[in-house]
Amino acid sequence: MSKIPFYKISGSGNDFILIDNREGLVKGDASQFAAKVCRRKFSAGADGLILIEPSDKADFRWRFYNSDGSEAEMCGNGGRCAARFVYINKIAKENLSFETKAGIINAEVRDRRVKLAMIEPKDLRRNIEIPVDERIRVLSFINTNVPHAVKIVPNIENLDVVGLGRKIRYHREFQPAGTNVDFVQIVDEHNILMRTYERGVEDETLACGTGAVASAIISSLGGKVKSPVAVKTRGGEILNIYFRIDHTGFKDVYLEGDTAVVYNGELWEEGY
Repeated sequence: MSKIPFYKISGSGNDFILIDNREGLVKGDASQFAAKVCRRKFSAGADGLILIEPSDKADFRWRFYNSDGSEAEMCGNGGRCAARFVYINKIAKENLSFETKAGIINAEVRDRRVKLAMIEPKDLRRNIEIPVDERIRVLSFINTNVPHAVKIVPNIENLDVVGLGRKIRYHREFQPAGTNVDFVQIVDEHNILMRTYERGVEDETLACGTGAVASAIISSLGGKVKSPVAVKTRGGEILNIYFRIDHTGFKDVYLEGDTAVVYNGELWEEGY
């Protein structure tokens, strides 16, 4: 029976299955494999699968899959967990870079804490008005390596994040790719609360790294928030976002937070 070694690592409430695939342990359709191993209660269960593979441009290349098997360009918390994984397994040193579909990402590992240098956000659209549930919803959009619609609300506790998030995620305004959806409550000039409906997981997740970046930047545009921004996620952990804004856009964007190695083991064929 073929067994595949793996790690389970959590980044602020987002959990991932990580596999050193430099020798091609995962064969065939990786999308189908991801959907199977990410099923909670039936397999290891996770928000996503990360495969670590060789790169001629950086320390390694990753392939990232959401729990539904869809492949994504980038995932902030997944990137932090990947950096921790390769450092633990001596694939790269504390300061490293990795190749993604969004481009080359640089990271710094300091024990459990990992800081990512994000690719500059793009495609900003502010104050978009869309009809949802017979009401006009006003929100903003930005691509922080993956698409995010951000809605600032007075209180995130009394929201149907899944119901409303799903309708915005699939709204014609954001087709064909769809979008992640972040709901944000501003606490003060350096603190916000965030809840996220995540594309690919198709549910609320406990955290989202690229969503935290999007939420911090969109919140800052109204003048009520400024860098650095501490984003409290639904899982209760804090993600720190650093950035500056000039006439050309957003510069020096960083995502920083803790990671936790939950366990490592072997996937049996029965689990995938």
